[in-house]
Amino acid sequence: MSTFLDSILTRAKADRQTIVLPEGDDIRTLEAAEKILAEGIADLVILGDAAGIAASPYRLDGARIIDPRTAEDRENLAEALYGLRKDKGLERDAALALMDDVLYYGVMLVKTGAADGMVAGACHSTGDVLRPCLQILKTAPGIKLVSAFFVMVVPDCAYGENGIFIFADSGLEVQPDAERLAHIALSSAGSWKTLVGTEPVVAMLSHSSYGSAKNDDANKVIEATAIAKGLAPGLALDGELQLDAAIVGSVGAAKAPDSPVAGKANVLVFPDLDAGNIGYKLTQRLAKADAYGPITQGIAAPVNDLSRGCTADDIVGVIGITCVQAIAQEG
Repeated sequence: MSTFLDSILTRAKADRQTIVLPEGDDIRTLEAAEKILAEGIADLVILGDAAGIAASPYRLDGARIIDPRTAEDRENLAEALYGLRKDKGLERDAALALMDDVLYYGVMLVKTGAADGMVAGACHSTGDVLRPCLQILKTAPGIKLVSAFFVMVVPDCAYGENGIFIFADSGLEVQPDAERLAHIALSSAGSWKTLVGTEPVVAMLSHSSYGSAKNDDANKVIEATAIAKGLAPGLALDGELQLDAAIVGSVGAAKAPDSPVAGKANVLVFPDLDAGNIGYKLTQRLAKADAYGPITQGIAAPVNDLSRGCTADDIVGVIGITCVQAIAQEG
């Protein structure tokens, strides 16, 4: 286990949050739940076939296990959902039918304060996980969009924060324009502060450093950098920078000698999802890095979307991160 994750889980234990796991019919979810409960990391609400979950070999003592199809509060939650969405054309019968969906039921538990966050995606698509979040929870105050990032922990690495980085957006925004890219950068800086606790140093990445290439792709990053600096003038943020100029001191000094960020970056903002997704997977596989995510940012309450290839240990890590996000939102 990485020092980063140790720190996250310790913080989660110190202020236990209640997390919904809607995929109780998935064996990895139950394995992760057993570990979370045994270590006292969070209180859990597990959704699914209650009889099947109870018959599993995992020790889930202390968890609240709910089958949304027969839950006592389904009508109250459906009525609350109807109140939220009737102006969008949702009818009462349709709201009640949505309570059969573990994702909608789980998000309504978060919306009504019965839970502090939710972790799903082991057996649901990103679209399925985020749809009820955006319909019901919506974006956090002052946030323009929901985006996603990975926390990368690279072993034996002198770059970043002793090998810790945020890679954004590596999981959600496909082709952000300059304004959206700027907001991804600002959200990612906030996420760094929440999860790592030190000052973010944000590099707006490109194939160009300080005008070494002239084209529309580089210009987008230049424009995004200007927007972000205007919105957060006190933030250590700069671009456009090539990856080596962003993290390697000697290269940064050569390619961008006047940059306050070059050679020091710990938050890497990629120009599009292709670059971000490829970048995190290269780092994970070739550098044997731990990759925690995709972690969402910008939703009014913490809901995180797992990779469908996740392991039980991955789920444990994301639950811990979700707890720390919930603690930060409480503050």
